Amino acid sequence: MTIFLSSISSVVVIVLMMLLGYVLRKKHWFADSFSGDISRLITQIALPASIFISVQNNLTRSSLMNLLEDMIVPVIGVVISYLAAFIMVKVIKVKVGRRGTFINTVANANTIFIGMPLNIALFGNKAMPYFLIYYVINTVSTWAFGVFLIKNDDPTVTKKSKNKIDLKKLLPMPLVGFIVAILWLLTDLKLPTFVNDTLTYVGNLVTPLSLIYIGIVLADSGLKSIHFDKDTVFALIGRFVLAPVIMFLLIQTLAPAMRLNVPFLMGQTFIVQAATPALSILPILVNEAHGDVDYATNVVVLNCYCNRKRGYITHFF
Repeated sequence: MTIFLSSISSVVVIVLMMLLGYVLRKKHWFADSFSGDISRLITQIALPASIFISVQNNLTRSSLMNLLEDMIVPVIGVVISYLAAFIMVKVIKVKVGRRGTFINTVANANTIFIGMPLNIALFGNKAMPYFLIYYVINTVSTWAFGVFLIKNDDPTVTKKSKNKIDLKKLLPMPLVGFIVAILWLLTDLKLPTFVNDTLTYVGNLVTPLSLIYIGIVLADSGLKSIHFDKDTVFALIGRFVLAPVIMFLLIQTLAPAMRLNVPFLMGQTFIVQAATPALSILPILVNEAHGDVDYATNVVVLNCYCNRKRGYITHFF
């Protein structure tokens, strides 16, 4: 019951914010350029601020060092998920413009907005150290590698221009925000209150604006654009079935073989986080890379729908 209520609660919040964007766009509150303006605001300003603050709020220098010992299993799990996603892209022939979304859906989770509340509902604060392990790995994976895949999945870029080094692609602003956050964390200095409050307010724009953006895209493309096509179905299978199964098998087989100590609660936390829905920010990132925004929106919306069934999957393990 706890899993069900937590899943339903998170889905309702997401749907209501999407609905707000959808209705306001239909009522012509937003100009045609507004979604592009939101996209730039989020990726260049709000998202780096959000990442910086979340690192400061959830980690300390000492806790970061302590977490390193327990990262082996989830790191391997995420790496295998990437490899599986790359193979699936080739096998089912996902077209350019969708590949970055597909791979990120399989490999990376929405740990903060959905994963953390669910983890607390299931296991309480005693599992928070284990959640932080997965949070760090997922954050590094998303902003050091996942966003890079999306940036390089631009269907408008020619082969010649792909050979040119683009510093914006190598160091996107979200990754810069994460690097600066880790460097600041290592200094063990406290942020001035006014800086902390400013970055918190700006960072808090990410989730509502991202969901409003999805609502705008849905209003423009029509609700009939939400459907279960081949690429979407396999992405959802990768996120809700393949990723948690990989984590489960690693905990059951690799950890004992390597003599790694994985307490029961830690293992359950890793499996739950591996089955958490994809990032709601994906359509924004894909828009910046000129990718298939309708596909990214379709995946995120259907992630919300499948999130209701997630509890049964994680309960099985």
